[in-house]
Amino acid sequence: MSLAQSALQAEALALRFRHIRSRSVALCAPLSPEDMMVQSMPDASPAKWHLAHTTWFFEQFVLERDGKYRSPHPEWHYLFNSYYQSVGPMHARPQRGLLSRPGTAQIRDYRERVDDAVAELLLRGADAATLAVVELGLEHEQQHQELLLTDIKHAFSTNPLLPAYTARLAVPSSSTAAALEFIVGAEGLGTIGHDGPGFGFDNESPRHRVLLPPHALANRLITNAEFAAFVHDGGYRESSLWLSDGWDVVSREQWQRPLYWQPDLASEFTLAGVQPIDPHAPVSHVSYYEADAFARWAGARLPTEAEWESAAASMPVQGNLLDEQAYHPRAAAPELGLLQMFGDVWEWTASPYVSYPGFRPLAGALGEYNGKFMCGQWVLRGGACVTPRDHIRASYRNFFPPHARWQFMGIRLGQDR
Repeated sequence: MSLAQSALQAEALALRFRHIRSRSVALCAPLSPEDMMVQSMPDASPAKWHLAHTTWFFEQFVLERDGKYRSPHPEWHYLFNSYYQSVGPMHARPQRGLLSRPGTAQIRDYRERVDDAVAELLLRGADAATLAVVELGLEHEQQHQELLLTDIKHAFSTNPLLPAYTARLAVPSSSTAAALEFIVGAEGLGTIGHDGPGFGFDNESPRHRVLLPPHALANRLITNAEFAAFVHDGGYRESSLWLSDGWDVVSREQWQRPLYWQPDLASEFTLAGVQPIDPHAPVSHVSYYEADAFARWAGARLPTEAEWESAAASMPVQGNLLDEQAYHPRAAAPELGLLQMFGDVWEWTASPYVSYPGFRPLAGALGEYNGKFMCGQWVLRGGACVTPRDHIRASYRNFFPPHARWQFMGIRLGQDR
């Protein structure tokens, strides 16, 4: 790459940096300082912690590469490290909500200082390795934008007042939806995994061959009405439908419906407060255990991630994503072909989160980003209504433990042929 090309790449990255960093702050605009401190469960984080941690990431992995840089708050490194053991100790995750200080104003000032330092580094010239880490940091920031919204939704749901994050949510009740059909997928040898151009996380590589059995995928996501039929049929009380661990969770937690459905089974908590359930919109906030049990009840199964990616690889990334600002799943229009492959809800697959053949994590501390979580988690595909459009792709592998359901998670069925 010539110096001129490198300069243009750095300039474009600097603009993207400012855009993505400003979106995180904009997502916090509806929140009060008190809202931004709340942590409603150990798996969630306060909004102000998200703002600080993503800033720490750039400071730790980008600016520290510059020997001239001096952190304005080196004592904060302990507070805002997440799980990077190789760079030092960190504050316990379940106690992030106890950090009343530093305050929100101090964290915003911290972001501005780091943003200015990163922008100056990019515009004065940075090597290819530094540019790659900046890009990784931006993808990391977009993951936290999604988590910021899902975490505040969970926090607000625990408030007896059931407050709204936004009054802008307008998801009209649909009068119709696409009929559920199964579309035959490709069979035989296929290839999955990231192959460029563009960014890909290390867990998306290397690109490799897979054997696709005769199968079909549902043309759309499972709707609230279809999941309600499972509930009314006693699905949460029938142990034969559930994996053993799942039945233990259902029994212990007394699950009777998806996470944010209200007891009347006619309304649900959303980022706009309690709203009527659209029967034709995708069911959301269900765990892997619930998705698997529903599939068993429906006489089907969940797709594998190879089946899903094989179907999505040639499709454009379009759908109900964060850029739409709907902040809620929407019903599929009655159209032909595979629908809702991107956006609305993350789709559980039948695939455990493990490494691809020949996987190599990133070198150094950044190798802790994905690889060390390849145990006890399941893969989700496709993004959700809170996922930035330029963050998602067909090869993207999200992962969560099977009991998790506070994320926008839903169901697409698969079947053997």
